[in-house]
Amino acid sequence: MITIRREYVMDVDKIRKIHDEAFKQKNEGKLVDAIRESKYFIPELSLCAVTDEDELIGHIMFSTIFLETEKETVPTLGLAPMAVLPGHQHQGVGSMLVKEGKNRCRELGFKHIAVLGHSGFYPRFGFEISKNKGIEPPFPVPPEAFMVMELENGSLENLKGRVKYPKAFESV
Repeated sequence: MITIRREYVMDVDKIRKIHDEAFKQKNEGKLVDAIRESKYFIPELSLCAVTDEDELIGHIMFSTIFLETEKETVPTLGLAPMAVLPGHQHQGVGSMLVKEGKNRCRELGFKHIAVLGHSGFYPRFGFEISKNKGIEPPFPVPPEAFMVMELENGSLENLKGRVKYPKAFESV
């Protein structure tokens, strides 16, 4: 059985390893570390997938990012990054992380989330193409790859603008 829990300090190296192995590079692991060291880190939203044998096999992180509209800058959440060890992929672990993360984000009172990710994966959890909501990605990407989700119905209704990532995201 897999459980989803908050990350512990003792998990930091294992989390980096999960991202390095899943992405076959060190960028995402560096990103996790940079976010964790920033003021935009939300400890309650850095989640680990753990087996009964206490093996960490997946990780997801949500942190504060911003939606810049004509009138204001609105804090929102960015889902980034998420990874599952290669030997445990395609077994529902990533889906468990997204579902539990989404629930915890909602419980903490957040209203929306943005993600740059696979358009065949994230829509099943309620993400939709951001441009359909009038929200532009922070940099050029295929339109279907940048998505948003309302945790509170209508919360993006009058928030047209561009997403801006904090400086920690420049580490990759």
